[in-house]
Amino acid sequence: MSSNRKFDVEKEIAQQSGRTFFITGGTAGLGAQHVRELAKKNAAHIYFSGRNAKRASEITESISKESPNTKLTFVQCDLADLASIKDAIPKANIQHLDVLVCNAGIMCAPAALTKDGYEIQFGTNHIGHALIIKFLLPCLLQTADQPNSDIRIVTLTSTGFKLRPSAGIEFDNLRTLQKRISGSWIRYGQSKLANILYADEIARRYPQILSVAIHPGVVKTNLVNDLPLAHRAFVHVMTYFVQLELHEGVYNQLWASAADKGKMTSGEMYVPFGVSSKEKVGDKLANDKELAKKLWDWTEKELEVY
Repeated sequence: MSSNRKFDVEKEIAQQSGRTFFITGGTAGLGAQHVRELAKKNAAHIYFSGRNAKRASEITESISKESPNTKLTFVQCDLADLASIKDAIPKANIQHLDVLVCNAGIMCAPAALTKDGYEIQFGTNHIGHALIIKFLLPCLLQTADQPNSDIRIVTLTSTGFKLRPSAGIEFDNLRTLQKRISGSWIRYGQSKLANILYADEIARRYPQILSVAIHPGVVKTNLVNDLPLAHRAFVHVMTYFVQLELHEGVYNQLWASAADKGKMTSGEMYVPFGVSSKEKVGDKLANDKELAKKLWDWTEKELEVY
C-alpha cells in the first residue's frame, strides 16, 4: 500500500509562486492540509471547495495569517448535488488554473442515493468530480497553451479499488442502492476504480495535461474516524502499522500537484510517497482501456444536460 521512501517537503516541493490551484474538499482533513502546505510554498491563488462555509472562513483566516501572500477563495458546493456544482463553478470565474486536485470523497458510506439519484459513493467520488472537471477543463486547456505551462489534474483514489464488483463498474445499477453483503466496501471500491480509470482516460485524451491518480495512504482523518464501529475497527486492525498522521498523509498529493513533473508519468497511479503503484500495474481492470473509455462515454452522457 505504501513504500518506505522518506519525504522531505523542503527538498521535493519548490516554491509555487504564480501558480493557481483548485482543491475539492478543502475545508477539512487532507484537503485543508493541502491548502495549508501550498500556501506555505507561496501559491498565488488557491480555490477550495466544500459545503461548510463557516469552516472555510476559519481555515481562510488561519492560513492567511501564516501565508499572507496566497489568495484564498472558497467555492461552496456539494459533490452529491450536481446542481450546486453547476451553480458554483461558473460563478467562481476562474480565468487561470494550473492544477486541479480532486481530493474530496467518502468511504464505506451506508446505502443511499445522491440528490441526483446515483449510488452515493459513486456519485460523490466520481460523478461530482467529473462535472467539476468538465467545467474547469476549458480553463486548464487554455492555461496549457501558455508558455512554460505545467498543467495537472490529481485524483485521489485508494488501493481499496480492488474491493470493486467483479465487473469493475456495474453501469446498469449505478442508480440503485446496490445492496449486498459487504456492500459498502464494494461500492467504495467501485468508485475508487472509477477514479483510476477516469484519470487514465484524461491522460490519453489530453496529453497537454499531466493526469495522475494517487493513494494517500491510510490517514488518521475523519474519513476513517466517522466510519461505523465495525468498519473502523476493521481499518485499524488491517492498517495499524502503516497509518499516517495528517501532515504525512498529504505528502503524496502534494508531491503529485507540486513536485517536479519529470518524475511522473501521466495516467499512472502513485502510492506514498511518489512510488508507482504495483497494485494498479498488476490489476487487469485498472488497466482496461475499453472500460475506461466506456466510463468516459457513460459519464459524458450523464452530464450532457449540464
